[in-house]
Amino acid sequence: MTQPPKPLEQRPEHPDFWCKRFAEGVTPWDAGGAPGMLVKFAASQSAPLHTLIPGCGSAHDAAHLAQLGWPVTALDFSPAAVASASKILDSIAVNLVCDDFFTFLASRPYDLIYERAFLCALPRKMWADWGRRVAELLPSGGLLAGYFFVCDQLKGPPFGILPDQLDELLAANFVKLEDVSVLDSIPVFSGRERWQIWQRR
Repeated sequence: MTQPPKPLEQRPEHPDFWCKRFAEGVTPWDAGGAPGMLVKFAASQSAPLHTLIPGCGSAHDAAHLAQLGWPVTALDFSPAAVASASKILDSIAVNLVCDDFFTFLASRPYDLIYERAFLCALPRKMWADWGRRVAELLPSGGLLAGYFFVCDQLKGPPFGILPDQLDELLAANFVKLEDVSVLDSIPVFSGRERWQIWQRR
């Protein structure tokens, strides 16, 4: 007998799942500020990078980059997340958009897609689409950089990804430039995060 579909608020591929968590204040993925390796990465760049942050949540990372003068698009398909981000950003100049990462129209190519708790929020059936989409949105030389939840945690979110699975998603279109352990993870990711930088071929 076929199981009935789960309610939308129990399906992480749907905005209602995330709206419910923001409404209840259950956001263990929210670090409350820009993490250390992003701060270091941004400081190391010789010029601002036109940046997309998919699944931006409360947009603390977007706020940090924008305050450095970077042009940033912070994207989330959850209206509740966008409302939270709007409060955090206040008057900070960020292009805050409520839309679906997989279908929204970019106004121009990005220099950087910043990954922070977005891929690990996606059910595995969506991973191949994610890999194709980041490749579509970045021109040759563009960067995909950020935090990846690298482990064998099957139940999620967060959903863990193994190194060979991540390579399978990206290696055809990207070259891995950096892969280091993260020492200041928040509890939900502790000991299982990697900071990685990939460059579009």
